[in-house]
Amino acid sequence: MSSIEKTDVLIVGSGFGGSIAAYHLAAGGAKVTVLERGPWLEGKDFDHDYLLGSSYTKIFDFVSGDGMSVLGGNCVGGGSVVYFAALPRAPWFVFEREGSIGKRMWPEAISRETLDPWYDRVSQVFPVEQQTWDDVTYAGGLWAAACNHAGRTANPVPVGIDKDKCTNCNWMMAGCRFDAKQSLLFNYLPGAVAHGAEIRPLHEVQRISRTEEGNYVVHYLHIDEDDYRVTKGGGEIEAKLVILAAGAGATPCILQRSEAELGEMPHAVGRYFSGNGERLNTAVINDDKAREVLGLDRGEGNPAYDAYQIGKGPVVASWDKLDGSLPEYSRFSLEQLYFPIGLGTFLAQAQGPDGPTWYGPAKRELMSKWSSWMTIFQMTEDDNEGVFGPPPPTGNAMRISQQMLGVGPLKYDPTPNTLRGWAEADAEVRDILERDGLATVLPWTNDLVGAYTVHPLSSCRMGDDPETSALDDRHELRGHPGIFVTDGSAVPCGITVNPALTISALAERAMPGIIETARERGIDVTYGAPLPTKGSFPALSPARAA
Repeated sequence: MSSIEKTDVLIVGSGFGGSIAAYHLAAGGAKVTVLERGPWLEGKDFDHDYLLGSSYTKIFDFVSGDGMSVLGGNCVGGGSVVYFAALPRAPWFVFEREGSIGKRMWPEAISRETLDPWYDRVSQVFPVEQQTWDDVTYAGGLWAAACNHAGRTANPVPVGIDKDKCTNCNWMMAGCRFDAKQSLLFNYLPGAVAHGAEIRPLHEVQRISRTEEGNYVVHYLHIDEDDYRVTKGGGEIEAKLVILAAGAGATPCILQRSEAELGEMPHAVGRYFSGNGERLNTAVINDDKAREVLGLDRGEGNPAYDAYQIGKGPVVASWDKLDGSLPEYSRFSLEQLYFPIGLGTFLAQAQGPDGPTWYGPAKRELMSKWSSWMTIFQMTEDDNEGVFGPPPPTGNAMRISQQMLGVGPLKYDPTPNTLRGWAEADAEVRDILERDGLATVLPWTNDLVGAYTVHPLSSCRMGDDPETSALDDRHELRGHPGIFVTDGSAVPCGITVNPALTISALAERAMPGIIETARERGIDVTYGAPLPTKGSFPALSPARAA
């Protein structure tokens, strides 16, 4: 009988939560193995198209559920490779939210004040820069002008972008081929590899079991690099400590599938899912009104707007409704967003004679005006109403295409509170953009295919109450010592802004406690390595790691 492979720490996923853990544990002297479900790509591999087999379909995971579809990263670097690099901090009132449980959801130990030092640490690594009005694209400038015309404020968004390298190509969601986006491929992950961590792409973790000695065994399958429905055998690795960071749409599936061998899971595993209250509106700008109402003019013969196809992701946001004095579910942010034509043109709905429609004459007319579109991304407060049903036989979804697409076990039935939050945000967008005939706003209806989220959260959330939280305030899974969760599923609720910086700050905050537990479990590791700031390590690439 061959002996099982062993490591000190097994990390599932290489996104924000996984990479930060990998760096600190490897830098502290632990033997670290990272299993990543997706492929390993770098700048030269990121394509500017949406063809099957391009980077766009390889590095995304789009899972359709019952009432909610989840779009996430599926590659080495996880969500940091496909996100828009927007890095705001959560407002202070988020940490006091009660939501559907009627009491504070966050652990008492965590507030905006106590999390700020950890925000500061992560902000040094990426680094986070405040964009100026000189960085703003045409779309961002028009959104700011419209907000000003309607008596609202607007501000450039803090981002993790090397502005000297950015070409405004607007392909951020397909990975940045110019290495301008400060993804995890340039900081935590190369630092982890430099300290001996091993990253294994195309390894999909299925379940976890326990040895008689109290260690854990992680069971995985090898995924085919071209067809994610095909597996090529698998294996298992024994570890003294396991960190789950597979994302809020996958981590609960792994734990649910592990229950038969590990024993009962906390009640909150796979419950209280939040889509960060997200919703999209498409606005078709009237170029004549943009010139007349806003005074925007690009010269004779040129449309006043007509700029959707150039720029970058969110550059300007209106945060007037991020006001802690407002009642819960009435607080939200509004971001001008570049949404790729590949998805945006399909999902945006026109207003037909019988209501919203994806097809037909009204949709063709809408499509003809695509260069005058503006997408407004709303992040509201929801009720954490998502619940995961029994996990699929493997992975987090039943794969229905060669890459990217799957059907998952998430059920999401929005409560009246969530619906009210969406309605108030919709009304605010209309009031800003339809004022004086500037635009026609077409909300993305959820009636047929449900809601969408690119920021899944809370499916294994932290908290002080064991009945409504899966993790304690140290991110350890209740009843299963030595298993930690550091991805977005640990965040207790939607946070009304882009969550990447908050997920990262929470992971940084968790590291001293995780390393303390690692030492208690016999791992020779220390805490205190310098942060992997820009230039500390060469950029990560498969060739260098090999």
